[in-house]
Amino acid sequence: MMHTHQTAPTQFVEANGIRFAYRRFGKPDGAPLVFNHHFTGTMDHWDPAVTDGLAAMREVILFNNAGISTTSGEVSASVEEMARNAAALIRALGFVKVDVLGFSLGGFVAQQLTLSEPKLVRRLVLVGTGPRGGDRMATLTPEAQTLFGGKYANPDELWLGVFFTPSEVSQSAGRAFLRRFRRRVAGRDPEVGAKVAPAQISAIDKWGAPRPHAFDYLREIAHPTLVVNGSKDVIIYTVNSFILQQNLPNAQLILYPDSNHGSQYQYPALFVADVTRFLDAEVPFPIQKDADHG
Repeated sequence: MMHTHQTAPTQFVEANGIRFAYRRFGKPDGAPLVFNHHFTGTMDHWDPAVTDGLAAMREVILFNNAGISTTSGEVSASVEEMARNAAALIRALGFVKVDVLGFSLGGFVAQQLTLSEPKLVRRLVLVGTGPRGGDRMATLTPEAQTLFGGKYANPDELWLGVFFTPSEVSQSAGRAFLRRFRRRVAGRDPEVGAKVAPAQISAIDKWGAPRPHAFDYLREIAHPTLVVNGSKDVIIYTVNSFILQQNLPNAQLILYPDSNHGSQYQYPALFVADVTRFLDAEVPFPIQKDADHG
């Protein structure tokens, strides 16, 4: 049976002393695409239009990191630990080479995973994210603090402000996203517990803290990389995507118009096409290294 985002069963595997919850579906051909989710997200916070769209041509792996929803253990308070857990999960599933997609906080994890385990990663997709020590990344942005601290008649409406701009077109796309977001009913992940947000904020703060030569580490990631964001991201400011592209030696950048932190959910068909083209290209673009880095 070919499963989809809605029907893929939650499975479990032990690694690093953690019982990881994961789902896998799609076309098991070549390197699978491993998704790393955003702040307080679970496997059910991904958009089925994106996951099912990408699963048409490859296997997709969704999972919850330590302490998140249906996965056991303590919530990681550092990006480095989250990346170690992700690597353990990948190896426990028997994979020796994967493509990695990271969204927001998951993008921090994807960078660290690729840096720490370069042979495990084939290609990298970074969405709505930023570098260590990036522009105004030392804590949640003022806009993020307002949005996450707000009260909502329907809790899902939080995501209309976090992922979409105030424009009528973007908000309409947001409402369509929310309908897709709740499409899976059976076997849905429980929402995260109270310990998750504080631990993840601690990890975000440490990753985003200013430091000398903050972006030097990016030059060590020579993997083909696709950086995607909205033109008006107020959660991790869009300039940070430009910083990633300028410092990663083998990266290209796509910015979608009139879109916020969840640009991939405003333009799911376009995003799937762009990511598919990038992952399927035989030689996406040549690696270029400057004189100081070989």
